[in-house]
Amino acid sequence: MKRHLALVLVAVLLVLAGCAEGVETGGDDLGGGVDVPGDEPAADAERAEGDGGESEETAAVDGELEIHHIDVGQADATLFVAPSGETMLVDSGDWRNGGADVIAYLEARGIERLDHLVATHGHADHIGGHDAVIEHFETEGEGIGRAYDSGVAATSQTYERYLDAVEAHDVDLVLVEEGDQFTLGEATVEVFNPPAGDSGTDLHYNSVTLAVHFGSVTYLTTGDAEDDAEARMAESVGGGLAADVYHAGHHGSSTSSTPPFLEHVVPEVAIISSAFDSQYGHPHDEVLEAFAERGVETYWTGVHGDIVLRTDGESYEVETEHAFSSDAGDLLAEKPRDDAQASLGPVGGVAATPVVSR
Repeated sequence: MKRHLALVLVAVLLVLAGCAEGVETGGDDLGGGVDVPGDEPAADAERAEGDGGESEETAAVDGELEIHHIDVGQADATLFVAPSGETMLVDSGDWRNGGADVIAYLEARGIERLDHLVATHGHADHIGGHDAVIEHFETEGEGIGRAYDSGVAATSQTYERYLDAVEAHDVDLVLVEEGDQFTLGEATVEVFNPPAGDSGTDLHYNSVTLAVHFGSVTYLTTGDAEDDAEARMAESVGGGLAADVYHAGHHGSSTSSTPPFLEHVVPEVAIISSAFDSQYGHPHDEVLEAFAERGVETYWTGVHGDIVLRTDGESYEVETEHAFSSDAGDLLAEKPRDDAQASLGPVGGVAATPVVSR
């Protein structure tokens, strides 16, 4: 596991992040991450659970693992709830919402503590609610167990507020890299990215990628990892990337979910988090076409709303907030092609709770 950060290293992060002012943005890359050459971990610092080794994807499990893909528009936020009640939030939505929708979603489901809070990378559409989430659970809930970061700093007020909240509430902050592993109740979480060692300063290249194994079911989420990171993981991890369910990289952008990567993942189900009227055209046609060609059941928050996957470790079911086809070709046809269609919203956007079981 990369170095567990004491407050002195959080202070280093704050210096790296800088004091950006003005219009809020996702931030550009800023040198070096946070490892300080020559520093040793504090003697009393805890280590993250596990230190690599074999995963337990075939171990028998009891109960259900829930994975909630929260509809946060052109952003990402995913909640995991293990049968034991242990929780993990991966990303927290866009800075414009300030974590309000994510916190409301968690409160509505009785979540009082986050055992694991992951920032896939420092862009403001992924960590936009981190400061508010930390503040909420540390002051009104039962706290944050541990936060995880790629170690690559961003230059934005959003990132600075996130680090301020970590420091203010003395939240354990851990840098992760390929080969790390921790547990989420009866699930095992493997880290495939960022690469170990010096991996540069590109936020997307270092986007935290996690494989969650629960029984014989595997779920893969890559944040905004793009083609270069996918190629590296394909070479380094290879068949270990295979997953039943794949949270499509970079909101369904064609910069991710490349054919060589999909050949290793071979998902049965893909889930895309992006707005229906995405200013970037997400999900891109090429990605939906690739899913359609491979017969991948596809769900898109822009059309389906909140998407909840439940698995008992052998089979799984997908429940959506709004009824619509999970055929990638149908989703491609549903994509807005002009401002007029975007303003109307998705045709399938009627209240419903359809369930598709596998």
